[in-house]
Amino acid sequence: MKKEIMDPIKKLIYDQLGNIIDESMQLMNSLQEKDHCLLCELEDLHKIFQQLQSQASSFYLQSYLSEYTPHYAILSKVIQHLSAQKHGGLIVIERNDQLVSFLKNGVPIDAYLSASLLESIFYPGNSLHDGAVLVSGTKIISAANVLPLSTKTADAKIGTRHRAAIGITESTDAIALVVSEETGKMSFAINGGLYPFSSE
Repeated sequence: MKKEIMDPIKKLIYDQLGNIIDESMQLMNSLQEKDHCLLCELEDLHKIFQQLQSQASSFYLQSYLSEYTPHYAILSKVIQHLSAQKHGGLIVIERNDQLVSFLKNGVPIDAYLSASLLESIFYPGNSLHDGAVLVSGTKIISAANVLPLSTKTADAKIGTRHRAAIGITESTDAIALVVSEETGKMSFAINGGLYPFSSE
């Protein structure tokens, strides 16, 4: 089975899952030891799971986007730059479903997608930086869009950008990329779910 996995990212995920299985077996065996505390090992295992989720999310995000925009690399670069500077951002990529009826108060841009333009839109103080940017194919269609907020998540830690990202993906097949202004963490939403991803 291992020989069939050709993609480097899938190979990495495969190896990480193997590490998790090995670590889990060691933890199970150590339960027999009377004075052994598992807390540190469980914390290490939790970190491995988080890293695996982030790597897998990056792989699948690229897979989800590649058919609908040739500019995954640009979008990834922008998200990483926003994350490094803790500049909040929300980018919605249109796939099969038309999104116009779900957006409000957007400002038309109608320009070819570029890293410099996207980063300038989300620069703090820019009048367009608070809303969502709509990307379709090779173009930035509009900015400062207001999206429908998710009503299904009750997590108080999830801010407005993240609730908007989840909300648009609950109603459409769009993908939303989000950068937290508070933490700089990157995530994407699809089918009403929110997933962290790495810059690797």
